[in-house]
Amino acid sequence: MTEEAEIALARETIKTIPLLAGYNGPIERLGGLTNLVFRVGDHCLRIPGKGTEEYIDRVNEMVATEAVARAGVGPDILFADPASGIFLSRYLNGAATMTPDRFRSRAGAAARAGKAFRKLHDSGAIFPARFELFAMIDSYLGILETKDVALPMGYHDVLREAEAVRAALSAHPLPNLACHCDPLCENFLDDGERMWIVDWEYSGMNDPMWDLGDLCIEGGFGPEQEEEMIQAYFGREPSPAERGRIVIYKAMCDLLWTLWGLIQLANGNPADDFRIYADNRFARCRGLMQISDFSRAIESVARGSSGG
Repeated sequence: MTEEAEIALARETIKTIPLLAGYNGPIERLGGLTNLVFRVGDHCLRIPGKGTEEYIDRVNEMVATEAVARAGVGPDILFADPASGIFLSRYLNGAATMTPDRFRSRAGAAARAGKAFRKLHDSGAIFPARFELFAMIDSYLGILETKDVALPMGYHDVLREAEAVRAALSAHPLPNLACHCDPLCENFLDDGERMWIVDWEYSGMNDPMWDLGDLCIEGGFGPEQEEEMIQAYFGREPSPAERGRIVIYKAMCDLLWTLWGLIQLANGNPADDFRIYADNRFARCRGLMQISDFSRAIESVARGSSGG
């Protein structure tokens, strides 16, 4: 779809939203890997992308989006249609859409992200969906069985190796809390004092350490950035088991999102070269699982919070 066609679609969609009745002002196309996102005056309009209904629970997303707005983690939601997945939120003037480069260049950005996660996880919000790593891997593999797309060579071998991760995580599970679960840098908006989080498509009740580990990967965080985020989140020295879970999820998010990338490839999503995306994520997953920190993390998690 050309940008002209996208803007035309946005104008047609606006006609269905009472708050924007009669709006004839400018429309600006914003980011989005799978969805269409637009700035419409003082509002942000989101239109779901083609094929996302296969793997996105729109009711869960809407509940989560409204809950985090009440908690002050996400912007206010002004209109939502769970049936179509279309919604309208307040546009955050002066807030920069984050990227890995901006996480590196904006002083305190990693700490603000850590504080935003803490606010989210402490919010008491209850999301309808549960984000369970291995269940989602099985679900995505099931979707891919219906598609003409090949898995990276060795994927099932690595999945078998990850059984040690499953056992360690299951030995001492953390309470499931409201989590974002898909912390791409572009899902963070930073005004220099506060970090907002948007796009709750994959949100669910989850191990909160997933959010921290995944952002380390998405942001390409170095050791100093990781530590800045972790200290801001905990406000104390985390236990070896807590750190271990973060290390584990840095690899496991790549194992999962490899499959997501292949679904995008199968659906013809033009936003990126998803074959390269999937292959790169899988290669990084294998590399992370082979370092000594990973095996030590599994041991720490298996021992639990009292482990040394």
